[in-house]
Amino acid sequence: MNSPTPSETVRHADSQTAVPDGLLSDNRPHHPAVEDAPDGIYDDLREQNDFGSLDYPVNVFFLDLCKSYMNRIRWHWHEEMEVLIINDGLAEVSTDDASYTLKPGQGMIINQNVMHTVYSQNHENCTFYSFVFHPDFLFGHKRSYLQTQFLLPVQNFRLFKVLVLNESNEWHERMLDAVNDAIAVNVTKPFGYEIATKGHLCRFWSELIVKLPQLETVPPPHVSLDEQRVKEAMLYIRTHHAEQISLDEIADSVHISKSECCRCFARTLQMSPFEYLMKYRIFEATKIMTAHPDEPVSISDLALSVGFNNTSYFNKVFKKYLGCTPTYYRTHKVLSAGDRDAGPFGVPTP
Repeated sequence: MNSPTPSETVRHADSQTAVPDGLLSDNRPHHPAVEDAPDGIYDDLREQNDFGSLDYPVNVFFLDLCKSYMNRIRWHWHEEMEVLIINDGLAEVSTDDASYTLKPGQGMIINQNVMHTVYSQNHENCTFYSFVFHPDFLFGHKRSYLQTQFLLPVQNFRLFKVLVLNESNEWHERMLDAVNDAIAVNVTKPFGYEIATKGHLCRFWSELIVKLPQLETVPPPHVSLDEQRVKEAMLYIRTHHAEQISLDEIADSVHISKSECCRCFARTLQMSPFEYLMKYRIFEATKIMTAHPDEPVSISDLALSVGFNNTSYFNKVFKKYLGCTPTYYRTHKVLSAGDRDAGPFGVPTP
């Protein structure tokens, strides 16, 4: 079975629901995770952006990692369930305890509140669809028979963090077909597409729930306090990144020692708290430059605003992560009319 492409269809080759040529290139919505616009920002933590409305908590996005900050969707988590379907290239998806390589035609279900990141392998081209929905859309907000029978078992199933979907598996293919049908109607938006989406998601969920207990044969993932501690530390760094915060203060925010804090970050994010802080500060600097292209602040003031007292060190760290100086970035990426549409995070990682 051939994988779909943006210019052809979001459905598998044997599907009846197709997206007309050219539609996606103009009308694809922007995922909040892709940091290619000032109003579409991930804060490296619990996703605060809108994935839909209370009445219709559903959205579909086509993502191009070449246009995202450092070619990745950074660490985050959200209450919605997410299904990824790879269109082109190789995507690396990491959770706090495992990493997965996904190729075109494969997909992945990411359960609610699972911390994850997505990046392109070797920083090469990678595009994929993200279908995000809240289970309340299917089961309502009140405790009901349907919630008890079909939602709670998934939410409480500790082994189910992610599930890789392969077209060669008939069970997986049926779930991929259901999600692709839902993607198609949410892109074309025919009359009654909301009802059609609910039908496709019910089909997806019935396939998921009927075989979920079989996953109990899989060895349980490493589950510890690491993820919760790192989430809390990430929130602290986000709040205080512009201040002169120390490792002691980061560790104290989660009530652990400095050495244990470093071990938690290494086990979960494969980086130190300091490296995470530096990357976040540089990310904030690019946001500021993009938000005020016509009234640029000086590089020294910019550095100070994101927590750097030394402008030379700020330039060095900026170049380390984005491959150019802040001045070059602002001139050629923020102020350049040719690159403005590509967004503030169009600089490829070196």
